[in-house]
Amino acid sequence: MFKQNNSIIELYQIKAMKKLLIFLLSISICSTAYAQVVGEVTGKVTDEKGTPIPGASVLLEGTTIGAQTDFDGNYIITKVTPGSYNLIVSYQGFETQTLYNIIVRSKGTPAYNFTLKESKEFLDAVIITNADKISRPKETPLSTQSLSAVEIATYPGSNNDVVQVAQTLPGVSPSIGGFRNDLIIRGGAPNETVYYLDGMEIPNINHFSTQGSAGGPVGMINVSFIDNVTLSTSAFGAQYDNPLSGVLQFSQRNGNARNFSGNFRVSASEAALTLEGPLFKGTNEESKTTILASVRRSYLQFLFEAIGLPFRPNYWDYQFKVAHEIDDFNTVSLLGLGSIDDFSVEAPDDFDAEQQAQLEQAPFINQRTNALGVTWKKRFKDGSGYMQTTLSNNTLVNEFTRYEDPENETGVFFNNDSRESETKLRYQLTKFLDDWKITTGFNAQYSDYENNTINLTDNIAFNTEIDFMKYGIFANVTKSFLDDKLDISFGFRMDDDSFTSEDNLLSTFSPRFSASYEFAADWRLNGSVGRYFKLPPYTILGFRDNQGALINQNAEYTVSDHYVIGLQHYFSPSSSISLEGFYKRYDDYPVSVLDGVSLANKGADFEVLGSEDVETVGKGRSYGLELQFQQKLTNNFYGIFAYTFFYSEFTGFDRDTFKPSVWDSRHLISFTGGYKLKRNWEVSARYRFAGNTPFVPTDQNQTLANYPEVVLDYNRLGEEKLDIFSQLDVRIDKKWNFEKLSLNVFVEAQNILGQEIPQTPQFGLARNANGTVAQPRSLQQIETESGQIIPSLGVVIDF
Repeated sequence: MFKQNNSIIELYQIKAMKKLLIFLLSISICSTAYAQVVGEVTGKVTDEKGTPIPGASVLLEGTTIGAQTDFDGNYIITKVTPGSYNLIVSYQGFETQTLYNIIVRSKGTPAYNFTLKESKEFLDAVIITNADKISRPKETPLSTQSLSAVEIATYPGSNNDVVQVAQTLPGVSPSIGGFRNDLIIRGGAPNETVYYLDGMEIPNINHFSTQGSAGGPVGMINVSFIDNVTLSTSAFGAQYDNPLSGVLQFSQRNGNARNFSGNFRVSASEAALTLEGPLFKGTNEESKTTILASVRRSYLQFLFEAIGLPFRPNYWDYQFKVAHEIDDFNTVSLLGLGSIDDFSVEAPDDFDAEQQAQLEQAPFINQRTNALGVTWKKRFKDGSGYMQTTLSNNTLVNEFTRYEDPENETGVFFNNDSRESETKLRYQLTKFLDDWKITTGFNAQYSDYENNTINLTDNIAFNTEIDFMKYGIFANVTKSFLDDKLDISFGFRMDDDSFTSEDNLLSTFSPRFSASYEFAADWRLNGSVGRYFKLPPYTILGFRDNQGALINQNAEYTVSDHYVIGLQHYFSPSSSISLEGFYKRYDDYPVSVLDGVSLANKGADFEVLGSEDVETVGKGRSYGLELQFQQKLTNNFYGIFAYTFFYSEFTGFDRDTFKPSVWDSRHLISFTGGYKLKRNWEVSARYRFAGNTPFVPTDQNQTLANYPEVVLDYNRLGEEKLDIFSQLDVRIDKKWNFEKLSLNVFVEAQNILGQEIPQTPQFGLARNANGTVAQPRSLQQIETESGQIIPSLGVVIDF
């Protein structure tokens, strides 16, 4: 649906790039007239309990410029030449920590905060050699990858889309054609990942998201809000409910507590404005209340109209965070994220077979999403720990319609008009008792779902309204032994709800255990085993037959058991290599009664996933090896390389017959890296590879009978495979710093090698040269072009 007519867009963007280069040249000439400008670096240093650390040394690596934290743990480094640095903090009795690849600007430099871990080695020297290794939490010592805001903002081919960046991480498959934000992790389905924003769960993080799943073509998270992003592909913390394959956590920074500032971003498809600053500051140097807010608007609909494409994707989104420090021990944050999405079509002026087929088959999507939450974090005065309470509500309103005549919007043959809402209370308590770290808590949720569905193709029509409570408890304990060489973590959680009839707290008992052992200098052996449960989506739970009966109320929680073992070696504090072997086993997976296929093979297209009769009888398995090398910024270079070899298989009603899933590409390769040049130039590249991937062929007879509905033949799943996916994207950034603003301009080329992007065969009605339908009616395969180089550009102004 969002596959671009690349040749037309390419010409449009090349013209724009020529104008931009002239503009950049003029800026370069003018900038020489400005005196040297400087920036500053600020932040806060605390320990794991949240207690400020006064007197800590903060230093810009490779310079003599630094500062010490004050009584409240705050620091400020002034008169810093703008550029890229590694920022090091150290304090006696704590492990030295490094933030790699921070960017200092004349305007728009965010705060860089540190959380230090206590060290067993109480040395007289302030800096503990080699203590600042690339590390992972003790609770999740493997299958975890974190990215900073700087790394996300400079990813080539991502258009500052946080979710697209996550698709490049180890073990994550690109979506078919590479144009959607589905997170397909180690052979699991797209709806097996959960998303958290500062501890608040957000089910939908993409525009035009697939209801019942989570993917879509464009992410909603604004990169200007991000402090860091962490993706866990196994060994999930006990506080997270419903993950089967992944947990993606977004940590947001606070707004500027000193001055009002902001940035304006313009890219090939959208524009975004972000503002931040102190509230109720008065005469104080810093305010205890800050705000960070943004609004973003697409203009793809205007571009597509101007160049004659039939699609009109139109979206808005907003995001905000208000943080208030009540006192030294209590903080409260108000969070918000939402979108307005409208996708429609218009007939092109000139007939084109590909565009005509896309026009006829495209759905109309009208979505509204909102997620609002308030978080209270309390640090205990005795320094023994902290607690966090989050109350939130998220709502998705989705109207998804297919017409027999989309051009005139007549002849509805499929309509899903639905609303789902969740109100959640999450409480988490963390206590430190000597060397023990204990985490426990609970979550309670009220769910409200309603849907009005018409499906003429499958002869289904129903209205449904359901509401119920869901609740869970969890606990986890972590301790280090043998002079911190051995880390042990054990946890569990239990979940239940008032709607389904098959499961209870005891039947969903899900233990997990992880261990990490440093058996030699710079070598660690890691392992984890865990069981995880997921409640079926509301589309399944609320489905009714034509007599109005809730026929999926006996659906069971899907269960997945993970077994992972890994070896990790540190070449230096900033570089490491790891090898992991993993095995995921699924049970009680929903299977479509209509198609006889596991729903694990659906959900990565523009559809409504799960609104049908299912039986939770399916099994599945995914297993393989994953090799990863990571180099943080050293000698101006940074990068991450990963290779994953895996199998992904699921059953239908025959629980003994495993078939390759539509994610079973067997081979995944990803590389992302960059090099920092002089004068604030940077060159970066991203490469992605996926092996031959099975797809579901089109049932041409049924499609012709029900056209424009495309009917897939799931009985033939695995008989045909797509060609390999291979794409290289290159990006060039240039930054300027002025007294009142900083400017970042980037130019990138996606698919610079001109590789053909694999796509499933598309069919449309056979037509005559003038565009009329040939008689008798028949289908013809539509030829598509997908091997063009796609140039793009963007501008970011910080003020």
